[in-house]
Amino acid sequence: MKQLIVNADDFGLHPLINAGIIKGHQEGFITSTSLMPSAPCWQEAVRLAKENPRLGIGVHLTLVGGVPSVLPKEKVSSLLDDDGLFLPDYVAFAKRYYGGAVKRSELEAELRAQLERALSCGVNITHIDSHQHTHVLPGINSLVLKLSNEYNIIRVRIPKEGYLFTGGFQTGVGRLIGRSGLSFCADMAALRADSLGLRHPQHFYGMLAGGHLNAQLIANILRQLPEGVSEIMTHPGLDSAALGKAFSWQYHWREELDAYLDAGNKALLKELGIEPVSFAAL
Repeated sequence: MKQLIVNADDFGLHPLINAGIIKGHQEGFITSTSLMPSAPCWQEAVRLAKENPRLGIGVHLTLVGGVPSVLPKEKVSSLLDDDGLFLPDYVAFAKRYYGGAVKRSELEAELRAQLERALSCGVNITHIDSHQHTHVLPGINSLVLKLSNEYNIIRVRIPKEGYLFTGGFQTGVGRLIGRSGLSFCADMAALRADSLGLRHPQHFYGMLAGGHLNAQLIANILRQLPEGVSEIMTHPGLDSAALGKAFSWQYHWREELDAYLDAGNKALLKELGIEPVSFAAL
């Protein structure tokens, strides 16, 4: 049996992202999304989640990305920049964390606050993942998995894309090396998750081409999909130009959304006998 989770990240970050995720769920085959508990539009995301109960909802733990913390900034200052926001990306965070400047007590307190906010929203939380995959970083991962068990969230993303997988996406050596490093960390995280009895998809896609997926690349993944449960990570949105003004990531939000609305890809799911599911199926 082939089962596929299509998980849209960054639910709650921007109205056009929220709307894109819901459109991709209602009209396409996006089955799951991940709520950013401190993002500017998280409350709108919760409302939309309640209106779409078949959409799986995970917690997108956030330690980077220039958004505020859930806890007051004076309680988690070692995690924040001078403007009281999370550091811009995982590189800046890793430098501070492995340099010993992040207080473990503040880190745990903020992650707990994010989980508790998500769990108190009145939606069924299916899994845990994170913004820029910080939850698989050594040291962070052990804490996240401990909290997963404590809060009885028994499913977690393991962003372990195959070291040699490209799916037809053309990129440079730097991106390939970065993907390999993340996949190695995810390999270690998978071993820890397995030892704790936590569940996760067996296969993962959407890392190398993250932010640049399109209908053809998704079709390539579908045609190569192995037996078992797979996850495709995606970043849909309604308007790439408008979102490009808000974020500097150069993502192709609308192309990613259109990949799941594509009639050919919908037909391919049926032709190949792929069952769309959420993390709740694990």
